[in-house]
Amino acid sequence: MKRIVRARYTLEFKQEAVRLVRGGQSPSSVARGLGVSAQSIDDWVKAEPVSGRKEAKGKPVNADQMEIARLKAELAKMRMERGILKSRP
Repeated sequence: MKRIVRARYTLEFKQEAVRLVRGGQSPSSVARGLGVSAQSIDDWVKAEPVSGRKEAKGKPVNADQMEIARLKAELAKMRMERGILKSRP
């Protein structure tokens, strides 16, 4: 029985294919030109975010907001610990 060897493509190769599709070419024509299946091209396009990097959803957070969130979390932890100590005999 023969083993099927899966092709491995570099990140740059995949990014170039996505760039070609986003540039206006159809995924099937890019696939034919690169010798890759059209399904692979579609998967790469879906996996690549539009902005080029994945961003967290929500509003941007500045340093002051991060510090406030950290302090709130610390305060909640201290209150919980104090409650535990109060309940001890």
